[in-house]
Amino acid sequence: MRRLVRLALLPALVSGAAHAQQAGWGNVGQQPEETGFDWTRPLFDGFWMAWTPATLAVFAGIFAAMGVLTVLEIRRPGGAPRDGVLGLTTTRGDRLFLTLLGTAFIFLGWLFLFGQPVWGALALSIGWGVFCFWKV
Repeated sequence: MRRLVRLALLPALVSGAAHAQQAGWGNVGQQPEETGFDWTRPLFDGFWMAWTPATLAVFAGIFAAMGVLTVLEIRRPGGAPRDGVLGLTTTRGDRLFLTLLGTAFIFLGWLFLFGQPVWGALALSIGWGVFCFWKV
């Protein structure tokens, strides 16, 4: 008797599952999640380089700094050489190079010691840049 009841309920269960599938319950897990801004999502699909907003910001910052140095060089030629705390005679371009080189090492060291996020490395790098242009 129980077996007959189970067999009688089987079509109802199958039709209920089919109805839920048609109503869209089968696609709940497949719906794309809404995401906000992502620093690591590529800007251009299929491009030869993965231009993310972060890489674009780094390169834009470097080219902007080079543009500022070019304008300063046109206004005051000679590079403003001076002797700094490192015992080197440096120009504006030398100080920019030391800032970028030091920043790369700060970020690599931060990633090795602490990992993500890198906001602390950013603060240290800004401080290093200020120190380089002020004292070096």
